[in-house]
Amino acid sequence: MAERTLEDYAADYRHVKFHREDGILQLTLHSDDGPVVWGGDPGEEMSRLWRQVGDDRENQVIILTGTGEWFTGPKADWRNRHFKGVPKPSDWDVGIRRGRFMEMDMLNVDVPIIAAVNGPAWRHCEQALLCDIVLASETALFQDSGHYVDGHLAPGDGMHIALTMLLGINRARYMVFTGQAISAQEAKTLGLVGEVLAPDQLLPRAWELARQIQQQPRLVTRYTKQVMVQHIKQVMQANIAQGLAYEALADIDRAMRDAEKES
Repeated sequence: MAERTLEDYAADYRHVKFHREDGILQLTLHSDDGPVVWGGDPGEEMSRLWRQVGDDRENQVIILTGTGEWFTGPKADWRNRHFKGVPKPSDWDVGIRRGRFMEMDMLNVDVPIIAAVNGPAWRHCEQALLCDIVLASETALFQDSGHYVDGHLAPGDGMHIALTMLLGINRARYMVFTGQAISAQEAKTLGLVGEVLAPDQLLPRAWELARQIQQQPRLVTRYTKQVMVQHIKQVMQANIAQGLAYEALADIDRAMRDAEKES
């Protein structure tokens, strides 16, 4: 079977725009050309995006960015649940599978990914923080609004792994239990972000770094990427399924309590 080209697979996505130039692929998250509205459809697309762009060897460096006022959003509200009624295990089985793919397939991409965080990452900020280089606009914030405080869920879909590895165990627990939003400058101080830039300099800097990376031999770059994420992959693989199961149980519990109140 012939490998799918960029033109083939780009047509499958409603929430990601693709632009490739000289081997550098820019992925721009959006919903109807505005800021991406996170939910079932964007999550489903992200669960298959990374394998497809990773399998395409024409992609030498990847830039991930958002559209408009935020990188990923809006802030979560536990009242806006994806499942209606009390979800069954079969409902969550699909979500667990997608969650595993979204995290592991991203880490399995063998070329560098540069995050250009154009604004607040209210939802799934690990998709930015697990990139190989993280650039942030001065307007960026990092928060896990989708889980404990605003989402009434356990952060088991990879957030628990990314935050504890990148922030340290105590800072990660503080962030989750308080709903802390970390500013771009604080993120740089904490080591989450490599550079903080004016909004109009963010994408030009990402492309500058991508072209700089391209100057290295391609296989050296691919193998460097692999060795630099190997430990993260091992920890993610060992813990992601259990975390997603706990998140599912928390959601079912929340739905059952809501149903009891309404009865």
